[in-house]
Amino acid sequence: MTEQQPQPHHQSQRFERGTDGPKVIVVGVDGSESSLRAAAYASGLARRQNALLAIVYVQPVMSAGATFGAPVADTTGEIAEGLVAEIRAAAERVRGIWDVRWEFHTFRGDPYAGLVTAADELTADAVVVGASESAGHRIIGSVAVRLVKAGRWPVTVVP
Repeated sequence: MTEQQPQPHHQSQRFERGTDGPKVIVVGVDGSESSLRAAAYASGLARRQNALLAIVYVQPVMSAGATFGAPVADTTGEIAEGLVAEIRAAAERVRGIWDVRWEFHTFRGDPYAGLVTAADELTADAVVVGASESAGHRIIGSVAVRLVKAGRWPVTVVP
């Protein structure tokens, strides 16, 4: 009778999402009330899971003709700076009570493509977004719906 030796267990080199809970949670922010609620919700998830909170602002890209000479890059840069200041202030208010590891990232493009790029590059385990506040999204689909349909990450939509 031959005794079988156990085969050595080799870990897969492939990235495995969410097996022990999320390690990276991406949250999309744009300054809207729903996106700020999503950021608050995601920070609670990150704190409880000891995950990295990747806060993502997607700078819209507009054609030169659509801007009518307005400095769009400066405006979206100011929005990003304002969001970072707001996030830092919120993190400072809860320092010592709750500790959340967080990073702020900006990407360029439309919100859906920017969040997909962010989630891919940051190897996100979960994506959190605010519910759309635009009536037009009922026709063309909101960013949240498109992320859910992509089926690549668990997506939480915060009202």
